[in-house]
Amino acid sequence: MSKYYCGCDVGSTYAKCVILGEDKKIISSATVRSKVDPGESAKAAIEEAIKDISDLKETKDLTYIIGTGYGRTQVALANENISEISCHAMGVHTINPAVRTIIDIGGQDVKGISVDSDGSVKDFGMNDKCAAGTGRFFELMARALDVPIEEFSALSLKSTKNISITSQCSVFAETEVISLLAQKKPTADIAQGVQVSVAKRCFGMAKSVGLVEGVTITGGCAKNEGLILALEKVLRVKITRLNEDPQLMGALGAAVYAHQKAHVKGL
Repeated sequence: MSKYYCGCDVGSTYAKCVILGEDKKIISSATVRSKVDPGESAKAAIEEAIKDISDLKETKDLTYIIGTGYGRTQVALANENISEISCHAMGVHTINPAVRTIIDIGGQDVKGISVDSDGSVKDFGMNDKCAAGTGRFFELMARALDVPIEEFSALSLKSTKNISITSQCSVFAETEVISLLAQKKPTADIAQGVQVSVAKRCFGMAKSVGLVEGVTITGGCAKNEGLILALEKVLRVKITRLNEDPQLMGALGAAVYAHQKAHVKGL
């Protein structure tokens, strides 16, 4: 039977799984909404990913599994676990070795990661004390504007006038947005104000780890084109778009480590 190497990234909002073949190419991947139990989230993501592999019938037949993310210790079948910071760095390095700075916007935190030439972590910073600037923050702002989160980016791109969102707290920012709506300010302009507000928070995180050329974004928010454009203006650098799903970078890095460690162990 062929050998397969699995990385499972259990986040607060989504659980992601990537499976590599012997040649380190992505064979399959899956993203599922996280459940209350991180272990169940991991199980669901892995089972979803193996559905597309004809000669892999059960999760126990995976050659090596690495768990990562906040729920990494709950990946029941994992041979070991590695921090999501290391896995994001390795995942991005695998896709684009030229990247040197990663801004990872997760469901509940924002990380700045400095990547060395071999894919290892040189430095990192994290904002995990406040939800402002995270995926949860965007969900809260979209709800305040009464628009689906999937349409938030497109709405912000229709903006014609800058509106500043000054609050640094999610609760106060929501109050500020509601106040702007009461003043009949266009929702597109408010949405753009939110994008710029998040970009400014990310700027500090990126600077803390040494902002250099070769910057990319990972996490689900990396699919938000309005945010990317706002970041380019605030950071004054071109954001590198990855040619694989940016939400899968942690799981991909874990799978790459699974491949490495399996070969070291002769598996």
